[in-house]
Amino acid sequence: MEQTRALNALEPFLALSKSATSARAAADLITQATSAPQTFVFAELLQTPNVQALAQSKDYAGHLKLLEVFSWGTWQDYVDGQSHLPTLNEHQTQKLRLLTLLTVLADQAPSSTTTTAASSSPNQTTTTTLTYAHLQHALALPSPRSLEDLLISAIYASLLTAALSPATQTVDVAAVAPLRDLRPGALPQLAARLDAWAARCGDALAMLEREMQGVKMRARREAERKRVGEQGFERALEALDREKKAQGLGWGTAAGGLRGGGEGVKRSAGEGDEDEAAAVGDVMDVDGEGGVGGGGGGGGGRKRGGGGGGPFAGAGRRLG
Repeated sequence: MEQTRALNALEPFLALSKSATSARAAADLITQATSAPQTFVFAELLQTPNVQALAQSKDYAGHLKLLEVFSWGTWQDYVDGQSHLPTLNEHQTQKLRLLTLLTVLADQAPSSTTTTAASSSPNQTTTTTLTYAHLQHALALPSPRSLEDLLISAIYASLLTAALSPATQTVDVAAVAPLRDLRPGALPQLAARLDAWAARCGDALAMLEREMQGVKMRARREAERKRVGEQGFERALEALDREKKAQGLGWGTAAGGLRGGGEGVKRSAGEGDEDEAAAVGDVMDVDGEGGVGGGGGGGGGRKRGGGGGGPFAGAGRRLG
């Protein structure tokens, strides 16, 4: 997004470069392009024939060198060659300091920065912390207030994403727009940066893979714990059902025994009554036979009673 906007801002100057056939016109075009608020890349303008022709101009060769500083140089490069370079106007001064800020942040000088990366969570953002003192020296700014104004301008221009901390005199930078042209011979350094970036990506992917494995392992443990719990619950229910069935069967057997015992008592009582009745019947049968013999036998009975004169004769009569 930032690169597209910067390239679009450079387009009018590329068109004008075709008609800037004189050295003065080409020098003025460079001054206009470097002063414009939205132009931050200049490699295409630098490569145009009319601008390259300034190298042969005794009076305006410095403008070509100035355009090179704006393309890939820093404020210190301008200071070092100031005697051979044109004087900067206010807009050019602000622009070169913004471009220098992008370079300093992209380089992440080890002596003055502290990088904190996502070590425990891939969702954390890598930030670079720079001190006010380091930035003031790199940008040749007289006070912390002037540095803060420059940083705020860069943030509002979408050149970087950062948080200022006046209390600690530090700047936490989260992102920097890639709006600097490559210096000649910078490809090996760029390749090294890309290798470092690829290594960081590999570390992030490995971290994500470890996180995924951990999540899967925790899910498996949770599923196993749930399965064991459900099996224990089912076994407890089955044991409870068996216990209830066993208790119900015991009560049924006892009740049946009680019923059987009652019938046995009844049967025993009935048999006793029958035996007793049979015994009484037998006695009555014996007595009846005696009575019949004494009374129904006619004279026979009387013969025994009268002839014998025994003691049972009177008893027999009484019973009859």
